Order: sequence, then C-alpha cells, then structure tokens
Amino acid sequence: MSTVHKIVQTKSAPAAIGPYSQAVVANGFVFASGSIPVNPATGEVVPGGVKEQTEQVLTNLGEVLKASNSSFSQVVKTTVFLKSMNDFNDVNEVYGRRLGGALPARACVEVARLPKDVLVEIEAIATVSP
Repeated sequence: MSTVHKIVQTKSAPAAIGPYSQAVVANGFVFASGSIPVNPATGEVVPGGVKEQTEQVLTNLGEVLKASNSSFSQVVKTTVFLKSMNDFNDVNEVYGRRLGGALPARACVEVARLPKDVLVEIEAIATVSP
C-alpha cells in the first residue's frame, strides 16, 4: 500500500532552514517539523526570553497547522525541545494557555543546542480535517 502525502508550505510561518518541509500531510495526519521562534516577516529570532520565544513558536506552529487543514485542538502529540529544563514551568504556562485546553501526548527534553541558538523548539503531530 502506497502512502499519499502532501508537502505543506506557508509564508505565514518561517521557511525551513534546511532540506525539509514545514510539514507533511499523510494518511489523515499532519507531521509538523520543529518550529522555532523566528518572525516570518523579518527572519529574525524574536527578542525576549523563553516566554516570548514560546509564544512565537506556537504562533508559527499554529500557522503551519492551519495551512495543513488542522489546528491545536487536533494535535495528538508534541515534542518540546528546551535549551534549559529550568525553563520548563515558563514554557508550560504559555503552552497550556495557547493550546486552549487540548492535552496532547507530549515529550519534553533538554538539548545541548537548537538552531539559531533559540531557547525552545516544538514539533507536532495532528489529525487533519477532511
């Protein structure tokens, strides 16, 4: 059985900074690549700390989900990558508010370094609307 998939690209979120897609839709799911806190209009990392960065990450991720015919309410799994686990509570505060009560499965890990030396990156898997 072959898998039919569609590459997702939107100008409402930062372009991929490597040889990958913003997201891929396959078999009723969208697999969104990690979003980082880059303003799509300027291509620059947003100023501020981890809360401001998490806000931008989720704005970018929301735009990719929208372009995929999905939304935060359809997210089934996320992975959060943190520069420092000391930021866990601040990220949770923004994440919980922005996901609007959705409680997808999630992993959260501390990493040595993220692209553009950002503090947070989030990837997601969600169902897509027909």
